[in-house]
Amino acid sequence: MAATPVLLVDDDPDLRQLLAIRLRSAGYAPITAASGAEALGSLAASRPAAVITDLRMDGMDGLSLFERIRAQDPALPVIILTAHGTIPDAVDATQRGVFGFLTKPFEASELLALLARAVALQPVPPAAAAAPTDAWRADILTASPRMLALLSEAALVARSQASVLIRGESGTGKELLARAIHRASPRQHGPFVAINCAAIPETLLESELFGHARGAFTGAAQAQTGLFQQAHGGTLFLDEIGDMPLPLQVKLLRVLQERQVRPLGAAQAIDVDVRIVSATHRDLDAAVAAGQFREDLYYRLNVVALHLPPLRQRREDIALLAQHALQALAPRLHRRVTGFTADALDLLQQQDWPGNVRQLMNVVEQCCALSTTSRIPASSVARALRVKPSTLPPLAQAREQFERDYLAQLLKLCQGNVAQAARLAGRNRTEFYRLLGKHHLDPAQFKSTAADTPPSG
Repeated sequence: MAATPVLLVDDDPDLRQLLAIRLRSAGYAPITAASGAEALGSLAASRPAAVITDLRMDGMDGLSLFERIRAQDPALPVIILTAHGTIPDAVDATQRGVFGFLTKPFEASELLALLARAVALQPVPPAAAAAPTDAWRADILTASPRMLALLSEAALVARSQASVLIRGESGTGKELLARAIHRASPRQHGPFVAINCAAIPETLLESELFGHARGAFTGAAQAQTGLFQQAHGGTLFLDEIGDMPLPLQVKLLRVLQERQVRPLGAAQAIDVDVRIVSATHRDLDAAVAAGQFREDLYYRLNVVALHLPPLRQRREDIALLAQHALQALAPRLHRRVTGFTADALDLLQQQDWPGNVRQLMNVVEQCCALSTTSRIPASSVARALRVKPSTLPPLAQAREQFERDYLAQLLKLCQGNVAQAARLAGRNRTEFYRLLGKHHLDPAQFKSTAADTPPSG
């Protein structure tokens, strides 16, 4: 088993070396840094299980380094060492969220005991964070330190029963993260039930969530179990919660407070045991300020907030995701494609990806579907990036447009001579006339084009 990495930060080279020896002998893999700035550079490359830093250092001190780390990775434990320790320093540090505070000189056993407790908090060994053995987050491929920090935080919160609000742009994979949290939680053997609050009309959303009794409304020929009951003992994922209508927000809040749900038309409430994970791409703070989202519900849902970074902020993952998608798509699309050329990968990495992972998957699929070579070139990527899925017409419309343009080009070439045009098209005259009629093309109009053309020479 690989040794657990620990980042050691101290501007005293002798003490840094001594501590590194002690950590190595205790089974850790120390990564050393001589300053706060050097430590931040190291954290950008890989995530350790814990950070041990001196308090007094030239430039960035230990508390300033801790604040920078906490802003990027709140779940990463930081232990501060100082020869200038006072009780106010220790109190201030622990109130800010520092995991531990030791005053020099200290016993090595004290540090190792504190470090062991810190490392035990990390549910995913950072050295193996991208390994396929991490079944709980197997669907989330990443090599990004920022994403690995988020996943570590997600695994920590998964152990609790706290409600989680996942923020992030469309296409970043909020449902994938919600499923990962469910699989890492004590509820992993219970159901995971997902609903997109923006995709269901308001008139049906209440019945979907809470269920209804037979005869509760016109058309309710039989009772329906709501999603809250279906998720009993498991996790209910409320996607695009920011689009939930205000009247339903009131009812949802009541369910969360009372842990009971009353189906429409039912006389009795039913106990439910459900963990709520919600997600939104909207700014809920602004929605609360504008009166579009209930503040009390917001605080119920936002016990722990996780922010999924957009793909442009995790460019390390672009090539990884593209290659993985290609390997999955190629057999399905009956293509023998093994990868991308180097310039194609460069082009992928240069994009901002406003549609995030979802857009990247779409581009890879287009490239794979149209591929005629074993490796996808940059020209295919460029073409796929220019043609956005939203601007592509339906297949029937595209076929009709092509057929009309093709027939018109033939008539121009043959100067309206139907017999000659039909022969070039490989069709008999009767079928060709039928096609012209279908597209309302008059051969006589193309004859006038030839007559209007000035003689050459």
